[in-house]
Order: sequence, then structure tokens, then C-alpha cells
Amino acid sequence: MAGRGWRTPSRRRGTTGLAPLPSTAKPFQLTPDTGGRDNPVGVLVLHGITGTPHSVRAWGEYLGAAGLAVSCPLLPGHGTRWQDLAATGWRDWYRAADDAFAELHARCSSVFVMGLSMGATLALRLAEEHGVQVAGVVTVNPTLGTDRRGTSLIPYVATVLPSVGASPAGGRLWGPKYSDIKAPGTQDIGYDRFSLRAFASLRQLWAVTLPDLHRIVCPVLTFRSVTDHVVEPSSGRRLLAGVTHAPITEQLLHDSYHVATLDNDKERIFAGSLRFVRRPPTASASVPAAVPATPDSDGSPDRPATNRLL
Repeated sequence: MAGRGWRTPSRRRGTTGLAPLPSTAKPFQLTPDTGGRDNPVGVLVLHGITGTPHSVRAWGEYLGAAGLAVSCPLLPGHGTRWQDLAATGWRDWYRAADDAFAELHARCSSVFVMGLSMGATLALRLAEEHGVQVAGVVTVNPTLGTDRRGTSLIPYVATVLPSVGASPAGGRLWGPKYSDIKAPGTQDIGYDRFSLRAFASLRQLWAVTLPDLHRIVCPVLTFRSVTDHVVEPSSGRRLLAGVTHAPITEQLLHDSYHVATLDNDKERIFAGSLRFVRRPPTASASVPAAVPATPDSDGSPDRPATNRLL
């Protein structure tokens, strides 16, 4: 198991011992033909930890078909083998996201950032750091912490147990449930082992992102699966409580698990994201352009602009 890379529906392997990266899992950019008119609206789409752009490709292609410029990088340490992920950390993942954002911002009239799971966390961090340069944020099952006991010991455990297997049942040790998707016959493409060193770095990303949520000044739309075997509902509550200087709306997904962008509610996410991008300007434009950084340290209807712990 130690040498195994990422899992795909096919187990055929190339000469390197790793299955070749499928085309759907590769990074992509979609540039609309504007006919020489104004620069298009840009969207940065980010995949989650252990995953690849495969999980968000259909989302990006939907937005691209609507005339938006879309960019989706393959985050460092992903798309090869889990040992490569172990050699990276949240600063590497964030730097790649930040570089992609800068490229879009240089050629687009405005830029939205969107992401799944850890990719959603990176999107939130971009909004914290770039202020009004981010036009809006869309998150799908963002991860901002965990209630699982013992996770504070991960940095120490990682020195003797480098990785854990993705659990088919969910919740075994700290490994994610591989392809946590409700739709029959649908699989994600990603690692089938989870580097505990990478998980320790993810905890550091939580530690810098969570206390700075108040710095976000653009509208936020967040989708949360009612049943998620990877990210607990407390992450959603943390997000609603932390965004205090911008409007935030939570929409619950009742027919999808964690990888909702490939699941039964995907069309709702895609259409909702496009409506969010095309919405008229809101009163949020009057929010202060910068908020100081914090020192380091169910069945309900949609919930609009609550900004509080529910």
C-alpha cells in the first residue's frame, strides 16, 4: 500500500508505476471569446486535499459555457502519489491558488473564487487576503476544523505513521471516506491514502483562516451537504459565525455527500453559482475595503445573511 498513488476507476499503470493522470484530472483554463469586447468575468475553481481538478471540472465547464473565464490549477503535491503531498504544506497550496488568482485578476474585469472542501478553505483565505479584489466566494463543504478526538496529536503521530488509508466506511482513524458520493457509480479521482503530515498542515490552514473570516468583505454563498462523511457540520457553523462583515447565504444539499460537485445536487450548485456571479451589486459594496488581520494564534431552508452560529 505504501507505494500506491491515486485511485481511478481504471487500475492500468504506466512505466513509472503510477496510473497516467486522466485528462479530466489535469489543470484547465477556459477562455471565452469576447469578440474584442470588455474583459470577461473570471472564476478561480479549487479542488480539495488529496483530490484533483476532476472533482470540480464539470462545475468549471458549466461556468465556462456561460461565458466566464475559468481557471483551475492542480495544487502542489496532488495528481502523483501521496508521498508528494506529504512533502508540501498549506503555504504551497495557497501560493498556487494565489498565483492563479493573480493571473485571472490581470485579465478579467472581476474575479470570483470557488472551491470544494480544502479548496473552499483556500478560497476563503484568498478573500481574507485580497479584500475587495475578490468579487465573491462560493464554497462547497468547506473544512474549517474538526470535532474528532485526538487530531491535535496528528503532528506527533505523523512521525511514526506517515499515512492512513482512505476508509470505505468513513471515519476510520482520520482518513477520509474515498469518493464520498451518494450518486451510484460515480467516483472521484484522488489519492487512496492520506498523508498525516499534510493533515497536520491542513490544521495550520484552519488556524490562520478561521480567526480571519471577519476580514472577508465580499458576498459569500456556501453549499453544505446535510450528510457528509468527511467534513462535520461544525465547519459550516464556524463559517456562518465568522463572516461578520459581508452577506453570507448557506444552502443545504439533501441528496449529496461530501464531493457534492460530482453528486446528485451538482446542477443546483452549478446554477446557483452562476446566479451568484450574475447577481446585481449589493449593499455589501459599502463595507470597509480592509479589515485588520487577527494575530496568528437538517432540513432547513436556505439561510441568508445570518452571520451567526446556528
